[in-house]
Amino acid sequence: MTKAYVFPGQGAQFTGMGKELYDSNATAKALFDQANDILGFDITDVMFEGSAEDLKQTKITQPAVFLHSVIVAKTMENFNPAMLAGHSLGEISALVAADVLSFEDGLKLVSTRATAMQKACEQNPSTMAAILGLDDADVESVCAEISDEVVVAANYNCPGQLVISGSNEGVKIACEKLLEKGAKRALPIPVGGAFHSPLMEPAKTELADAINNADFSKPACPVYQNVSTVGETDPQVIKANLIAQLTAPVKWTQSVQNMVSDGASEFIEVGPGRALQGMIKKVDRALQTSGVS
Repeated sequence: MTKAYVFPGQGAQFTGMGKELYDSNATAKALFDQANDILGFDITDVMFEGSAEDLKQTKITQPAVFLHSVIVAKTMENFNPAMLAGHSLGEISALVAADVLSFEDGLKLVSTRATAMQKACEQNPSTMAAILGLDDADVESVCAEISDEVVVAANYNCPGQLVISGSNEGVKIACEKLLEKGAKRALPIPVGGAFHSPLMEPAKTELADAINNADFSKPACPVYQNVSTVGETDPQVIKANLIAQLTAPVKWTQSVQNMVSDGASEFIEVGPGRALQGMIKKVDRALQTSGVS
């Protein structure tokens, strides 16, 4: 069985995340404590006891999900992936698990990414919505028709589920048009702003500087990136794709299909939540999925 390990993004957070690991594993505890030092505040307090509202702030959510996933990977027995991928923020978790980035550099990048994205959200009030039950091409064409507002296809999660991203008004108009076109549902997503859209451009410059200054090594196994969707092993290509990712769509469906074509038969979700397992099953029912948290 060829194992692919996958790492979730924002949205997987919950109160109490990582606490069991912290209490039961000395290595995990040391890494969580190190994270508090690196960040300059006790993120573990928010993860273990914070409210859902606290955890929803981008600058908290992203490091929290990253830490939970990476520390699970670092404390797993027999963590020996043939391939790795991460959804949005999860891509940085995957890069740390693949030894491309150190734990410290990965966490600093996530923190920079989160802060820059939160700032971009405050500059441009914006949002995202999940569109269910339409072909990707139909969603793309409706977004393309709306020219006076920003709205784009942002997350290709699985067949029949595409997330759009843009200005508040752009997303609202697109949702109305898509429901008219036959979408089963158009669900607003409780996020801080229009991730993976041109509205994230202000954050990209800040993140690009941080990525270019970080030390990237050759991965232990191919990492299937959101932007290119294929298994990448060249650190320079990985850097360029990671910078592009902020304003480009997450092509998750295509990444899973490529991993399957390259031999993946079992997918293991590492960290909080089960969202990726559900998406992977919708790409191909025959695939084996499980989670480790």
